[in-house]
Amino acid sequence: LCVFAFLKEMLDCSEYGNGSCTENERSVGVRAAMYVFLAGAIFITVFGNLAMIISISYFKQLHTPTNLLILSMAATDFLLGFTIMPYSMIRSVENCWYFGLTFCKIHYSFDLMLSITSIFHLCSVAIDRFYAICYPLHYSTKMTVPVIRRLLLLCWSIPGAFAFAVVFSEAYADGIEGYDILVACSSSCPVMFNKLWGTTLFMAGFFTPGSVMVGIYGKIFAVSRKHARVINNLPENQNNQMRKDKKAAKTLGIVMGIFLLCWFPCFFTILLDPFLNFSTPAVLFDTLTWFGYFNSTCNPLIYGFFYPWFRRALKYILLGKIFSSHFHNINLFSQKETE
Repeated sequence: LCVFAFLKEMLDCSEYGNGSCTENERSVGVRAAMYVFLAGAIFITVFGNLAMIISISYFKQLHTPTNLLILSMAATDFLLGFTIMPYSMIRSVENCWYFGLTFCKIHYSFDLMLSITSIFHLCSVAIDRFYAICYPLHYSTKMTVPVIRRLLLLCWSIPGAFAFAVVFSEAYADGIEGYDILVACSSSCPVMFNKLWGTTLFMAGFFTPGSVMVGIYGKIFAVSRKHARVINNLPENQNNQMRKDKKAAKTLGIVMGIFLLCWFPCFFTILLDPFLNFSTPAVLFDTLTWFGYFNSTCNPLIYGFFYPWFRRALKYILLGKIFSSHFHNINLFSQKETE
């Protein structure tokens, strides 16, 4: 930090900003509206995903390998809403980063880690659904709780190591002319990826796992169509299980699709920006980042819409019934439900 303070004194920062926050061009009314909207999104993200975490953790009927993956994914979304989005909200509304260079790196490291962790979770869910739909007889032996735990370890450790190593080493900025001056003079927590790391991030953190997910779900739905032709000839219990698995795959496929839709513009812009001489407007980057954040807001809404058991669990949580003894054994599924 002392080095950057020295640079700020010695360099002409007029081209990049003087390191202090300039007067906000937005009116008070516009800023207030932005705060209300973004705070509402943060509220839904935090408490919606917290409700999912409590539901799966508390109710024994929900203790399944698939739900363990969903629980961990909800924890990822919760952490994004609780630790990342509030600071990003202030930066976006005020057009200034008030929290210093070191915390800027910590904030961006967690931001990057949680984003990649989410897509790794979705890959794991796709693998889980692949075995449940395509190889139902082997599912219980392939997707055991120890296997899920190993998948979760990979989902958290690889993105964490990648994000913190790249950000704190500043390898992402190697060869970017004027980057040191920009960091010393700017008040906006600038992070710019060079061609190598922009491409690496897009390929390893988004495109490759995204392609794997799309391929797996393509296979799942192809098999589901075959199952639909013979489903009426199966015994009732096997029929119901196949319907449940199909509905779960459909719901989680929607979650995957919304994730790809929300995060693709941001990752694609990171890929293109160094090839366009970093000409992408900061406000566009900021908007696309928030578009990605809103994915974490959407997930609990999707679960609430497609999963009746989540709506029931949420009602019990809000009514405080989870504090009653033995209530964790309650049946959350009606007889007519297939999920």
